[in-house]
Amino acid sequence: MQVNRKERLKRIFGKRWLALWLAVLTFLLTELLAAFPTGTEAVYARGIYPHIATFLSAFSCWFHFSLDDLLYVALILLGGVSLLALIFRRINWRGFVRFWLNTLALFYVLFYWLWGFNYYRLDLNERLQIAESVADTDVFVAVWEDLISQTNKSYLLVDSVDFDWVDERVEASYEQLAPFLEINYAAGMRRAKAITFSGFFAKAGISGYYGPFFNEVQLNRHLLPVEYPLVLAHEKAHQLGITSEAEANFYAWMVCSQSSDQLLQYSANLYLLRYFIYEGYQLEAYAELVKQIEEPVKADFRRIREHWLSLRNVTIDQYASKVNDAYLKTNKVEKGIEDYTGVVKFVMDFSVDSLATQRVNQLLKP
Repeated sequence: MQVNRKERLKRIFGKRWLALWLAVLTFLLTELLAAFPTGTEAVYARGIYPHIATFLSAFSCWFHFSLDDLLYVALILLGGVSLLALIFRRINWRGFVRFWLNTLALFYVLFYWLWGFNYYRLDLNERLQIAESVADTDVFVAVWEDLISQTNKSYLLVDSVDFDWVDERVEASYEQLAPFLEINYAAGMRRAKAITFSGFFAKAGISGYYGPFFNEVQLNRHLLPVEYPLVLAHEKAHQLGITSEAEANFYAWMVCSQSSDQLLQYSANLYLLRYFIYEGYQLEAYAELVKQIEEPVKADFRRIREHWLSLRNVTIDQYASKVNDAYLKTNKVEKGIEDYTGVVKFVMDFSVDSLATQRVNQLLKP
């Protein structure tokens, strides 16, 4: 009787279920970290993670192709092989289920320990000491009008882009603004890589993604030159430990719009203007404000829209959006994919906080 009990305990808590128990432990830790974001910020986001990023990126930068993409392909192939093994009775159902529970549990554990715990750090306003503004239509219109002016002023005809130059300018801006953005610069190497299956990702409207398992910044080959700087800065924000899409958008807008390079400025302003148009279309002043956007800027909006629509597959796009929405909500991002539009709130908060803008201006002084 005693032997049987020990044998059962050994089966449950033995090596064959180790990954699953580590996943349970990791889940409990996510709940704890979510409850104490100040501790998460100090211990993981600003303490442990920068060392992880430095180590992983030092390894992955030696490869010009995406290791994360390769990992996902290997996982899919492994799924096919294991299914065939099950069909041809090389393994039984119990072994098949145990194998995949442990495999998925291992991926779950690695995702959070290598990057995902950053989801539970302090939110942007508290982290960057930016006061939250009160919703005010007049202020919103004023900030929007100023953004239109800045976009018109920074307009640049962009037919091609020097990837290395843009990368250097984005990195320089991140380094300059690091004290305000509360990042441990450099926290690794951020060599951008092309998404292996860029065509498939383009069908889902995905312009870039961050690979957490090998600390990789990855961009779609189909990006238009004018989009490249902002999307690059966005994915670099993720590599620096910024998980929220709205926050990554804000970081990207900050480092590009505050750069001395006109291409970065225009890319950032053009990107952000789209969100203001989306948020303000019900306002009385909408039509008048849209008229202020100069024709070359409107032409770029149309070009970007037509470009991605020509690549889009409706079914794939809708499915990918649902998956991304579920993924974000699972990580306590309540708005899901609507989180992207949250950048408008952060820009509004920053724009009306004179102390925050002064701190940035101090850093930008020559």
